Amino acid sequence: MKQFLLVFLGGGLGSILRYWISKNLNSYYSNFYLGTFLVNIIGCLLIGILIGLSLKHNYITQNQTLLLATGFCGGFTTFSTFALESNILLKESSILYTSLYLGLSVALGILAISFGLWVCKML
Repeated sequence: MKQFLLVFLGGGLGSILRYWISKNLNSYYSNFYLGTFLVNIIGCLLIGILIGLSLKHNYITQNQTLLLATGFCGGFTTFSTFALESNILLKESSILYTSLYLGLSVALGILAISFGLWVCKML
């Protein structure tokens, strides 16, 4: 139960920070979501550092990893988890599976959003 609370707390904090950054930076350019872009890149950097510290040096505990990597980075941006999993696939699998995962995730994600919008429009 403690682990769920750590993920919950970290996710809430990450989500609040993502909202604040996007709200304040996305309006700078009309054709580029600067806040979302920065959140995604920062989230990738952060999850890379956290997982690196956890795996290589054991500087952070499993509970800290749940709070910061799974919770905070997961709430801050799911893109960081997507990038981490893609990196793992690239290292542990083939370029074919990595490409399929990347391509299908992006393409089907966009199609799913379009379909959801279409269904709501038809109601």
